[in-house]
Amino acid sequence: MSNCALAKKCGGCAYINDTYETSLKAKQKEVSALLGRFAKVNDIIPADDPYCYRNKVHAAYVREKGKIVYGTYEEGSHRIVQNDGCLIEDKRAASILKTISKLITSFKLMIYDEKIGRGFYRRTLLRFASTGEIMVVLVTAAPVFPGKKDFVRLLLKEHPEITTVVINVNDRRDSMILGNRSTTAYGKGYIVDKVLGRSFKISPSAFFQINHDQTEKLYSKAIELCDFKGDEKVLDAYCGTGSIGICLASKVKKVTGVELNREAVDCARDNARHNDLKNVEFTCMDCTQYMQKNKGKMDFDVIVLDPPRAGTTNEFINAAVDLNPSKICYISCDPKTLARDLGIFAKKGYKAREIYPLDMMPFTEHVETVCLLSQRKPDTTIEVD
Repeated sequence: MSNCALAKKCGGCAYINDTYETSLKAKQKEVSALLGRFAKVNDIIPADDPYCYRNKVHAAYVREKGKIVYGTYEEGSHRIVQNDGCLIEDKRAASILKTISKLITSFKLMIYDEKIGRGFYRRTLLRFASTGEIMVVLVTAAPVFPGKKDFVRLLLKEHPEITTVVINVNDRRDSMILGNRSTTAYGKGYIVDKVLGRSFKISPSAFFQINHDQTEKLYSKAIELCDFKGDEKVLDAYCGTGSIGICLASKVKKVTGVELNREAVDCARDNARHNDLKNVEFTCMDCTQYMQKNKGKMDFDVIVLDPPRAGTTNEFINAAVDLNPSKICYISCDPKTLARDLGIFAKKGYKAREIYPLDMMPFTEHVETVCLLSQRKPDTTIEVD
């Protein structure tokens, strides 16, 4: 059993001071209550090691009584909680952040004040890959970084394990972590991670699941449920940087990924080339519009979707059903919106067959779910929330 003295103040981990089994039972109960009316909810897929899994760590900064305080925001506020012994972050993060804090002080860099919009150093973003590569992103409010070369040199001297350092300029007045301009101060400007044998280039802003081992379990379960025969054409909706489609590409005839974010699509195409895949293509477009545009022109045997926390839309569901796929694999990060969407799918003739919760973020309230749907006669007896 873990013990975090800052649990209540931080608010990020609802179950950190409970046993891991207790947290799993709570998540199983939640998903079963929400989704059990659609299909049997199988046992939650646990993490082999529920600690130190976060491969993406973000730190904000403030100066209090002349001392730099860094860390995450207290739940529901902009008060920073410094936790150098976080039980779910990669173990290497605390040491790197401590060194950066010392360097900020040594180089007399002014901490950015969000209230008045003045100052220089804003945030630090760390990304860790299962390959051992480490990215450090130094986020500043202005493009001119005083003493940049020496700052980076001393950081690397203290932490030679770092493989790339990126300077990101964020001159916005909102709460966005990264700005639009990045320059590489050391290394390649990206790190490479591997999932199910496929390689993925991860840039500072690229979306990538924060728990590597559980991501492999999630994608493996989705592939297992789809039970591909090798001749399927798959639509990967909300594809992001293409990780799901690329991981299943060897199992099917063709994968078409669709994503609205241009930067993500560029990254997905780069990842497909990097893995020498000829049967994967990516399109930058709204998923619903893509399906509506290609109704009657293209056919897909399977649709895989992994939408944001808000779930998908009625328009998406209508467009997906119009394409008449034999299977739909829905990966969800919120069982509440998944329950809503499964009800709508049921009205349109697609029944949930298999439901598996997965503990992507141990000790937090978050739970991931993968659900397989297949065709049946429309059901008007299931209530839509």
